[in-house]
Amino acid sequence: MLYLKLAWRNIWRNKRRSLITMASVVMAVLLSSVMSSMQEGQYDQMIDNTVGSFTGHLQIQHPDYFDESTLDNSLEIDSSLIQKVEAHPEVQGVIPRIDSYALAAGDDRSKAAMVVGIDPEAEKALSTPDQKISNGKYFESADERAVLVAEGLADFLSVSVGDTLVLLGQGFRGMSAAGAYPITGIVKFGLPDMNNNVVYLPMQTAQDLYAAYGRVTAAVVMLENPEQVQQVVPELQKELGEEYAVLGWQTLVPELVQAIEADRGSGMILLLILYMIVGFGILGTVLMMTAERKFEFGVMVAIGTARLRMSIMLILEMFFITLMGTGAGMVFSLPVMYYFNFNPLEFTGETAMAIEEYGMEPFIRFSTDPGILFEQGLIVLVITLVISLYPLVHMYKLKPVEAMRH
Repeated sequence: MLYLKLAWRNIWRNKRRSLITMASVVMAVLLSSVMSSMQEGQYDQMIDNTVGSFTGHLQIQHPDYFDESTLDNSLEIDSSLIQKVEAHPEVQGVIPRIDSYALAAGDDRSKAAMVVGIDPEAEKALSTPDQKISNGKYFESADERAVLVAEGLADFLSVSVGDTLVLLGQGFRGMSAAGAYPITGIVKFGLPDMNNNVVYLPMQTAQDLYAAYGRVTAAVVMLENPEQVQQVVPELQKELGEEYAVLGWQTLVPELVQAIEADRGSGMILLLILYMIVGFGILGTVLMMTAERKFEFGVMVAIGTARLRMSIMLILEMFFITLMGTGAGMVFSLPVMYYFNFNPLEFTGETAMAIEEYGMEPFIRFSTDPGILFEQGLIVLVITLVISLYPLVHMYKLKPVEAMRH
């Protein structure tokens, strides 16, 4: 207890010196936390664009569908299966879908498109396509003979609400799939890949088009907590049996996982550079503090103070200063992270176009995950404590007579 009191009093004996050291720690935590928040926010945004808009947190498929995505590997999902899945405490909802490809044609142009058959009410409750309608109206029933066309695809085909869209493709077990449907709405997706390729059909209308009556290619499952995917997948797989394959989004879109891991690696290099910069900044303040206290250390050694006791007090002093600086840095970082979460950084012009070409939205929304603060705070705390070893080494090599002449 005596060492704690002495260390605490020594900190405030020279407030200016202590506050300068704390300020360097605060800036280190602030910079590293904000940078990590921006990086993790980008990853969350990439995942939300892909998972929240289309893929879902996990999917229930035919065991062979993932390797060979054809309608022949579709499956029948009844209400009892959906109820069994929805009974899981982590499941928010289940959306049946039938996905395939077809040639979409207007009056003058045509293009290969992804045709997605959806349950209008279930889809509206979870992925909210009705809120993405930029022109026209949403489906009114599951058997309505109508289509919703993605905005970019509609522009390419030069079609609009009220026009007719022709779909040509291959159906279930080699059946021909052809139909002409009135366009009742234009959908605007944030993800450019979807905005340029997707056509929505009501579920029964899509099943009729592909002669896949009562069949779906997947049941998309949304979770209350997206971070529980790895835990929920084996639990549902055990519950449903080998007749179905339960796949998490990490399996469904491995290229997204690879892109995030690759970017995280380059981001770690930038963080290491940042740690070096802030580390040298903290080292500078520690050197200054050590030089200022050289005479003090010399006097204490000369009057017989044990170097071990001085070492303990120095360690406690640096620990208190670092802990207070880390805590203050975390407190200052939090409002910055929240500000850029509610007011994301937006890109314009050619930069925005380049970002959209990679299938991302042209803005950066910072993450507000508190784990970032604790992780960066801990890293800076360790860096500072390692740097604080310098005054200990200096003190053990100190010659009292030379120090008191300083």
